[in-house]
Amino acid sequence: MAAPLAGQAGAVLRDLALRSARLRARFPAVQLTPRRWLNLQEYQSKKIMADHGVTVQRFFVADSANDALEAAQRLKAKEIVLKAQILAGGRGKGIFNSGLKGGVHLTKDPKTVEQLAKQMIGYNLSTKQTPKDGVTVKKVMVAEALDISRETYFAILMDRACNGPVMVGSPQGGVDIEEVAVTSPELIFKEEIDIFEGIKDHQALQMAKNLGFQGPLQQQAADQIKKLYNLFLEIDATQVEVNPFGETPEGQVVCFDAKINFDDNAEFRQREIFAMDDKSENEPIENEAAKYDLKYIGLDGNIACFVNGAGLAMATCDIISLNGGKPANFLDLGGGVKEAQVYQAFKLLTADPKVEAILVNIFGGIVNCAIIANGITKACQELELKVPLVVRLEGTNVQEAQRILSESGLPITSANDLEDAAKKAVASVAKK
Repeated sequence: MAAPLAGQAGAVLRDLALRSARLRARFPAVQLTPRRWLNLQEYQSKKIMADHGVTVQRFFVADSANDALEAAQRLKAKEIVLKAQILAGGRGKGIFNSGLKGGVHLTKDPKTVEQLAKQMIGYNLSTKQTPKDGVTVKKVMVAEALDISRETYFAILMDRACNGPVMVGSPQGGVDIEEVAVTSPELIFKEEIDIFEGIKDHQALQMAKNLGFQGPLQQQAADQIKKLYNLFLEIDATQVEVNPFGETPEGQVVCFDAKINFDDNAEFRQREIFAMDDKSENEPIENEAAKYDLKYIGLDGNIACFVNGAGLAMATCDIISLNGGKPANFLDLGGGVKEAQVYQAFKLLTADPKVEAILVNIFGGIVNCAIIANGITKACQELELKVPLVVRLEGTNVQEAQRILSESGLPITSANDLEDAAKKAVASVAKK
């Protein structure tokens, strides 16, 4: 079943790759500030996997040079890898303000681990994905270094098209999987899993074969695949991606690096995991927005975007750019809206000195447009809004919302559709 679906999987990944490329071309700022709503450090993800029987490298976490030395001695490993723990990628090529180059180091000497840790902990590490001044390293991971004789790619994700979980794998791992899907689609294998019946032994074994595992390693890989699926279900993940999913010269199948995405709607039953959320590297405005169930991502333009839904947010940013403007952020209101949230949203947006105009783009399905309108008028009055405001509302109770705005007596520019709204927002900034 997996092989015939390889073309379909490749098409999906190619489409994702092309869309990502288009977005990166339009929004250079977006690619520099990737965000997950639940942020876990590498050691936290590895611990979750180990707790579910998935094979990872042996490791300890240290928050001082002395603890790092003790951890290195306790490992009794032939070789040790020391990794600075920050959320941004590109650590290996990063630079510390202590002068140390690289956030990932290999050594066989525990004493060297101590010396390196002294130059990591408490210092800022700058990479391509961090702010200019870098991020302060508070912890390091001291792990057993393992040789990798072969790298593969494996992931489990929720696929709406299949109404359930899907395994995606490739014998070509350790590289950008989207690139593999474009250049070698025949090396992408996809297998649907019946969520009621769970993963079958033959499915796991077939995927192990597709990934190129041979002999005893084939069954070992299949066992790891089943454990990864159980992990996927038990922690309410939307994606578990292991790259590389590799084998060692000693004949061991290991998950060397992984990314886990969680279903935010399952927070009420995954409290222990969500309590690990590391907000220390977020911008203060992001943490402030989260207090009111708002999701905020800062960009480098001057037109603030206030929307409901991430897809609508990207479309709004896109059309602002197409009309010659630059988005300053996007702030996602979500579904269950209250007037107080709208007020707090405007408070956050107007606190940004870069913002020279605000574009409100709400499509009211679940959202009641009248609640949005009441929140907007209250915010404009109490905050004494000093920048142009363009509002486009569509959907539930929109006539009442338009009445509230028009009778408010406030200088609010209404728009008929998204194109009209973007043009008016860009023009309002150009007039300044």
